[in-house]
Amino acid sequence: MDSFPNEKIRVIITGSTGMVGEGVLYVCLQHPAVEAVLVINRKPCGIAHPKLKEIIHADFYNLSAIENQLGGYNACFFCLGVSSIGMKEPEYFNVTYTLTMGVAETLSKLNKDMTFCYISGAGTDSSEKGRRMWARVKGKTENDLMKLPFKAVYAVRPGFIHSFKGLQHTHPFYKYISWMFPIGRSVYPKGFCTMKELALCMIYLAQNGFEKRVVEGNDIIALAARLNDRITLHS
Repeated sequence: MDSFPNEKIRVIITGSTGMVGEGVLYVCLQHPAVEAVLVINRKPCGIAHPKLKEIIHADFYNLSAIENQLGGYNACFFCLGVSSIGMKEPEYFNVTYTLTMGVAETLSKLNKDMTFCYISGAGTDSSEKGRRMWARVKGKTENDLMKLPFKAVYAVRPGFIHSFKGLQHTHPFYKYISWMFPIGRSVYPKGFCTMKELALCMIYLAQNGFEKRVVEGNDIIALAARLNDRITLHS
């Protein structure tokens, strides 16, 4: 396993105007291990904090105009993604694979000591040969990210994510299904984590590393527990 000196984290977060990215950003801004946060968005996230810097950039397929602002970071929490519902494979591939790899390739050139954490999903198909389109595309994305010259790459695969109060971008339907979380967690904990656990897991990975490159639900919960006493959130 790579050597991780438990250093302070300077992290780039993508997707902070979405549900997962906003939650991860919220935790990072509070956690003492995180020294600085850069978010790259197409529109303002609406958050002001001493740790936070925001770049508004419209074209995630071409980062050349902002490359000079992307160096000096040792972690990336890639939370940008879309649902495959209603999308044909070429369109989903372009958003999920092509965009992600383009951003990652740029960051890998600028930050050789970076740990890249990719929010994937439970059920992703590492063989790239299964019948589910989204799972194949996610699997190829994971596999090719791991070939880039980062310090480490982790594919983080949450299932159901239970958010916390105060976030602006939680999907509306979550208020109708959040009651499922305690039941699901008790019956099948691997498939149910909290937003706080997801963020803490990635902070842990960036600081300490992990022997597995694919981080499943049980791993998310276990790694988060090692940092869980550091901050308090309203769940």
